[in-house]
Amino acid sequence: MPPALPPTELYASERIVVLASCVLSFLGSSLLVCTHALWPELRTRPRQLLLYLSLADLLSALSYFYGVLQDFDSTSWDCVLQGALSTFSNTSSFFWTMAIALYLHVTIVRGSPTGTGLLCCFHVVSWGVPLGITVAAVALKKIGYDASNVSVGWCWVNLDAEDRVLWMLLTGKVWEILAYVTLPVLYILIKKHINRAHAALSEYRPILSRAPAFQPRTSIADKKLILIPVIFIILRIWSTVRFILTLCNSPAVQNSVLVVLHGIGNTFQGGANCIMFVLCTRVVRARLFSSICCCHYDSLRWPLQRSSSSQQHPEPCKNTDVPDSAQTRPLLSST
Repeated sequence: MPPALPPTELYASERIVVLASCVLSFLGSSLLVCTHALWPELRTRPRQLLLYLSLADLLSALSYFYGVLQDFDSTSWDCVLQGALSTFSNTSSFFWTMAIALYLHVTIVRGSPTGTGLLCCFHVVSWGVPLGITVAAVALKKIGYDASNVSVGWCWVNLDAEDRVLWMLLTGKVWEILAYVTLPVLYILIKKHINRAHAALSEYRPILSRAPAFQPRTSIADKKLILIPVIFIILRIWSTVRFILTLCNSPAVQNSVLVVLHGIGNTFQGGANCIMFVLCTRVVRARLFSSICCCHYDSLRWPLQRSSSSQQHPEPCKNTDVPDSAQTRPLLSST
């Protein structure tokens, strides 16, 4: 490998943008976890997989935030700790993203039932493999200061390691590149299957015109989960570009635009998932806004209750846009 490039200088504006991305990703991942914990109706298998991806993104956002905030200039104990946490969470995020795509392929294309066995395999691979790689990297002292040429202030693979390219591949890049190949293939197969199913259904619509509305096997949640690989590639590609430029010893790796895109791409996965699966999902959005409105209504009602104890107790807050619990359950289970 050619001699390492000089360290990439991070400007205050770049750090502020990446730190903001970390905060938004943390908030987005936290909101996804809270919706799963508070509303049992949302605990479908697709959203359960999304929960595990959100947990990985949550830890990733925290570790990256600390790294960007510190902007390390040498290997230290907190640099190694931060690098280990980000390596584990980042690699785990790769595996959970591929696990979601595989789940969609098995359930939608092959139509095979999925039990706890498949979920256990996902856990073993998506948590176990990243943990094993991270422990080995720390034990062999491969995690440390990397001059921000393949990161944005945080620590990753030690710049002084002779086999640093090998460990850059093992601790992230090989799984990232594998995801670039695997996810589009699975995504294309899923879309082709859905299109064929819609085309076959259209031939029988005149016959079924008086029948109840056809409920496709593919739920709305499954369709939206397909977008996760697309978002993954759009966000992660900038990290791969800087990695390749570093291997080529190109000074373009220090381009400010690339640095900012790399920082946002590595840290904003949780925020992007929140936008799509909370804010852009009608039923979840309605439940969230209804809860906020009820909390605000209760806070305004409390002083009135204390000033007039004899006043009749007002009715609980209701949102006419949100169905009752009996009607909501099938909708929530499909989104």
